[in-house]
Amino acid sequence: MEEQKRGMDVAAVRVPPMVTSESNRISIIISPRAPSSKVMPFELLNAGSVSSHPHDDPAESSDADATHNHRRNQGLPKIKAVPLIKKVIAEFLGTFILIFTVLSTIIMNEQHDGVESLLGIATSAGLAVTVLVLSLIHISGCHLNPAVSIAMTAFGHLPLAHLLPYMTAQILGSTAASFSVKGIYHPVNPGIATIPKVGTTEAFFLEFITTFVLLFIITALATDPNAVKELIGVAVGATIMMNALVAGPSTGASMNPARTLGPAIATGSYTQIWIYMVATPLGAIAGTGAYVAVKL
Repeated sequence: MEEQKRGMDVAAVRVPPMVTSESNRISIIISPRAPSSKVMPFELLNAGSVSSHPHDDPAESSDADATHNHRRNQGLPKIKAVPLIKKVIAEFLGTFILIFTVLSTIIMNEQHDGVESLLGIATSAGLAVTVLVLSLIHISGCHLNPAVSIAMTAFGHLPLAHLLPYMTAQILGSTAASFSVKGIYHPVNPGIATIPKVGTTEAFFLEFITTFVLLFIITALATDPNAVKELIGVAVGATIMMNALVAGPSTGASMNPARTLGPAIATGSYTQIWIYMVATPLGAIAGTGAYVAVKL
């Protein structure tokens, strides 16, 4: 009896080996994290198309890259090209909103005994740029500034055929905003024009350097695929505010030929306007070139 019981115990604990079949295997598929596409200014949509795994065989590399890109892009929204006319309209409306906001703040400061102050005017300009960049950068790049468009064209981030339409829209938007402000507020002392309150040389270099800084920041955040783009609107708005605090009392901190030309047309004041027409594009090109020279 004991031998029979011992045999039964042995039979009870024996477990047949587990047979592994294809149907029993559990596959865990982890989708690769796609690069951020929240901000895609200046139409740089091909930055992530280069494979990070080189191969010795060119044919093998090409096939592998195509397969990798196909798998990576599955499930991602397709990006539609924006027609030029929509970009031009966005530049017009964006520049109109920016200039109207800045000029209205300046007039309120004059009409109410400095209630806004320099800090208030600088903050108004910075906030306007921030919200506009977040709203329009995916449509036109949100240049709002002929100096920005010139620099982007010079370094290949904006097609040459887009430059004149962009600049025309920006100048028209600024002029329309300037006449709107003049018609609404009827200012007795329309101090909306940017007129240097310092010497010619000092004014020239202030506008050159402030525009240099602005384009250095814009180029770093908007054109470099390695940059963190989620806060680009805040960074550019903060740069505008910073430059306005630096150069506002001296030159009006234009940094923008459209900002100067629109109010000049509305008020008929063209005093030393050449400074703003020359220093700002040169500063923009220099600022963009400086970042291109030092980027990774």
